[in-house]
Amino acid sequence: MINPLPNTHTQVVYQRPKSLTTAVTHYCPGCTHGVSQRLVAEVLDEMGLREKAIGVASVGCSVFAYNYFDVDFVEAAHGRAPAMATGIKRVFPDRTVFTYQGDGDLASIGMAEVMHAAARGENITIIFINNAIYGMTGGQMAPTTLPGMKTTSSPLGRDIEMTGMPIRMAELLSKMDGSSFVVRRSLHDATNIRKAKKAIRTAFEVQQQGLGFSLVELLSTCPTNWDLTPNEALSFVEEKMIPYFELGDYKVADAVKALKL
Repeated sequence: MINPLPNTHTQVVYQRPKSLTTAVTHYCPGCTHGVSQRLVAEVLDEMGLREKAIGVASVGCSVFAYNYFDVDFVEAAHGRAPAMATGIKRVFPDRTVFTYQGDGDLASIGMAEVMHAAARGENITIIFINNAIYGMTGGQMAPTTLPGMKTTSSPLGRDIEMTGMPIRMAELLSKMDGSSFVVRRSLHDATNIRKAKKAIRTAFEVQQQGLGFSLVELLSTCPTNWDLTPNEALSFVEEKMIPYFELGDYKVADAVKALKL
């Protein structure tokens, strides 16, 4: 190894965010949970919120988020993260409170909690990971599983005549009067990852301004349960998920627009 020349300045362009621990994650190769958690951590660092944030972990592949984020964290019962976040925010209104939830947790057993948190306009932020499947428990059909998509509980493909259509959470929550900022982004390529990070930052800024409920839905991969390679999973998001779960801003309240975020 050649020693650097004297007085040579090295510019750091990539390093572990301080808001992440050094723990090795349990995520499968190609899973984008790690990408989304890094984005949240980067935003917390850049906004100086590491000592002022409180996260709420859900149940599912994201359950060990409290091991990976180096910020105050608690674990909620299955689906109850928005309810717990509500209580924490009301007790500590000066803290930035966020939940980190998958689609099985948020859109199934936790549907009531997230809907009512949005209806009340709770000043919390939801980071919602949508990979269209129950990841941790064996790859069963989720509320977001696409029509015809094969899972362990729908081996012939999701039959919409029997189970109905997938739930579009961003669209649904955007209709709640208490929602202030509801968007959908994706993690399937670098350009969309940058857009996702910007949305996460905006959601935290909305909370800091006391503007109410904010949610960032992130389309994510699950190569293991989709039975795809990591690269194939990224293509699946782009070719199959985005046509159904269209990316975009589903609600940006006038108060948010006034901030020019």
